[in-house]
Amino acid sequence: MGETPPTGDSRRPWSRRRVLEATAGVSATGGLAIAGCLGRGTRDGTVVMTAATDVEGIMYPDDGDSIQEALWEAGLDEDIEIEIQTVVSDSDARMEGAQAALQAGRAPPDIHMMDSGWTVPFILREQTTNLTEELPDDVVDHVESEYLEAILETARDPATDDLHGLPLFPDLGFVLYRRDLIDDAGHETGDWDDEPPSWEAFATAVADANDDSGVQYGFTTQADAYEGLACCSFNEVMTSWGGAYFGGADNLFTAGDRPITVDDETVIDAIRMMRTFIDADDPNALEGYPEICPSAIVQWTEQESLGPFEAGNAVAHRNWAFAISETGDEEVFGEDLGVTTMPVGVPDDEAEYDGVGGTSSALGGWNLVISPYTDRHDEALQVLEAFTHDEVMLTIFELGGFLPPNVELVTEADEGEIGPMARYAPQIERASENALSRPVTDVWPEQSALIYQELNAAYRGVKAPAEAMADLAGRLEASESEVAQRDGG
Repeated sequence: MGETPPTGDSRRPWSRRRVLEATAGVSATGGLAIAGCLGRGTRDGTVVMTAATDVEGIMYPDDGDSIQEALWEAGLDEDIEIEIQTVVSDSDARMEGAQAALQAGRAPPDIHMMDSGWTVPFILREQTTNLTEELPDDVVDHVESEYLEAILETARDPATDDLHGLPLFPDLGFVLYRRDLIDDAGHETGDWDDEPPSWEAFATAVADANDDSGVQYGFTTQADAYEGLACCSFNEVMTSWGGAYFGGADNLFTAGDRPITVDDETVIDAIRMMRTFIDADDPNALEGYPEICPSAIVQWTEQESLGPFEAGNAVAHRNWAFAISETGDEEVFGEDLGVTTMPVGVPDDEAEYDGVGGTSSALGGWNLVISPYTDRHDEALQVLEAFTHDEVMLTIFELGGFLPPNVELVTEADEGEIGPMARYAPQIERASENALSRPVTDVWPEQSALIYQELNAAYRGVKAPAEAMADLAGRLEASESEVAQRDGG
């Protein structure tokens, strides 16, 4: 998203202690944040960090606890204060802003908040600080041993495995559903919390609940032509079918010499299933699957797809962790909200490639990266070290609903502070164990655009799934060839 995302991570921030008015309605796929101070002329000890208003709102809220206070309590020198440089919420625009500053050798900002989907390209361009070399060894060891491995992979140098980014928070994809509606339709969901159903069982249950309840939609998700489709919502579906863009998990972080597998039958079947969900009469529909999605999903990102579900007009919905907080409150669905990870198309032990098949959960989230051009190098390192403390992670989780990079802390959070998320700690932990990164190479931004354009065309029925993937395979092969020639030369 993603995020967000997204980036794959498009979210409305949620706080059990207060509603962050500054962020209401801001979408991580297109809305603008308020332009903030550029950090010029700040007092000694001020470290300037980029972030959207959702993070700014919990750094210095109007009342109660704050991230800044938590950082000081964790040992950060009280002369060091963080100033947020607010940036646009759109992830691609934020990437361009970071690129402009770093290519110009400009600082502040001293710390860049980077999407987990595009941190690696900055590392490869040597526009980041090597934290493995700069942070104390015990801090690096703590991060390497306690943090979610999937997001750490997005913050490492692929060549050396050195850490160049500190994960601030990961995000994970979930399938939310109306347990009451599906149970009333005669389907048992008691095992879904622990063992996601097959896609066929899920779709049948959703279709029956849709018919019986009379709600407007069955399943809402994201299928607009944008990053979130390539990195996340389809990536989850494809992986659950045993498919992969580049032949499995071993090829996520290096480009130029990897197989192109988007035209495999598993990938085509995953698209055919999604097309069936939109139009079961399509000639490319997959037999045995009902129509459960509105055609409008081909124009929806996270917020548009959440709206109908949150309003009670859909049986099931795919989104990020924030949606659990949005819809699990007693004022919405309460314990009638069911949460699971992606349904299963092909069991993992039957998949051809490593790391695919079975259930999956797309990885979104953000990393903190120190600019190599900062004049406040030591202060920035102290800030990142303070962010590694458990109490700081829990404060961020409790104030903003952002998952801690040490996901085990979810079980330790105060239920009175984090609200509905506490009920779903086992599902969150399972999602973290099945976290699925996008291929975060330096050419992913360009390849992602190729992927989501072809996917969206196939979802809309403009192209047959096999035709779309054949065209995509040719374009990806050309892209990989260019990388190989560049690196070889």
